[in-house]
Amino acid sequence: MERIVGTVVRGLRAPIIKEGDKIAEIISNTILKASNIEDFSIKDKDIVGITESVVARAQGNYANIEDIEKDIHSKFGEDTIGVIFPILSRNRFAICLRGIAKGAKKIVLMFRFPSDEVGNSLVSINELDEKNINPWTDTLTEKEFRNYFGYNKHIFTGIDYIDYYKSLIEEYGTECEIIFSNDPKTILRYTENVLACDIHTRFRTKKILKENGGNKIYGLDDILSESINGSGYNRAYGLLGSNKATEKSIKLFPRDCQPIVDNIQDIIKKKTGKTIEVMIYGDGAFKDPVGKIWELADPIVSPGYTSGLEGKPNEIKLKYLADNEFANLKGKELEKAISEYIKNKEVNLVGSMESQGTTPRRLTDLIGSLCDLTSGSGDKGTPIVYIQGYFDNYIE
Repeated sequence: MERIVGTVVRGLRAPIIKEGDKIAEIISNTILKASNIEDFSIKDKDIVGITESVVARAQGNYANIEDIEKDIHSKFGEDTIGVIFPILSRNRFAICLRGIAKGAKKIVLMFRFPSDEVGNSLVSINELDEKNINPWTDTLTEKEFRNYFGYNKHIFTGIDYIDYYKSLIEEYGTECEIIFSNDPKTILRYTENVLACDIHTRFRTKKILKENGGNKIYGLDDILSESINGSGYNRAYGLLGSNKATEKSIKLFPRDCQPIVDNIQDIIKKKTGKTIEVMIYGDGAFKDPVGKIWELADPIVSPGYTSGLEGKPNEIKLKYLADNEFANLKGKELEKAISEYIKNKEVNLVGSMESQGTTPRRLTDLIGSLCDLTSGSGDKGTPIVYIQGYFDNYIE
């Protein structure tokens, strides 16, 4: 029988996972149960994605603001701290800022503008143009920023993040000064001790600060990179990728993910004889066209995946073949010609005309985005995503 359906994506409902649960067994049992109840067969090269939050929860990878406070104080002592390039997020940064403020005497908080690293806007680019402000060269104080742009609330959350972050800092009796600049070197006019809070540009930021007179230079990835009095931690990413758990605690990005995905793959292999691919995913990597928010607030899409998910797609653009190579063919002749072309395609199509318009991103980034959009971040209750047919092409 002719096959009509290509890739199929299923969000799987799982038990509520708590600290200490055996995550690999729960995931494997959920897959097997879903296969039985929903009547689909497990096949080689199927993919299962597990959201990072349930992995971190099972690991008990939590910390509170006192843990952050202790690590901040051990690194900066009584010095004024420049806290630069934070993202605007109650979920991602606010609780971290509480811990930072609790461990400091004075903070100079430096915002990027007109928006943060992931696209949350403080002011529109059009307003900068109207006021003749150049965000790449100009530095503004809090008073100057307010005089130019007033008070703006976030398009989705309704929060004025300048006031909100300032209030969090002052809540702990910590002095707060606010400035706006996109040049990391600006903060060195105020203090030579800096905590860089950017995510994907952090290595460049820290390098610039160290080369231009910075003294104590750290990033969020350096905070809670080791356990503080038994707290959770992440050696690779520290506070990056953390989420709010309570008003005074966070869940960190999961650690030691490779053994987990390998274990799930092994369990399914033993029980079904099939080799599936497994990945743990965080934020996808896509941009909201309305809010202009770039979704990737995690330091990486996938902190752990099996070897079959390494690399990038190597695909041919079917419409290119139909409109160019085989423009004179129709129907069965066209199908046959395209099928033969795919069968004999080159191992590496990078730079070739027939691959133009395909997406040369890593498989884990593409699949992680698919998983993130499927599971959502609300009450769907599907932290496991099961994908079939992803590696198939037109001839299969």
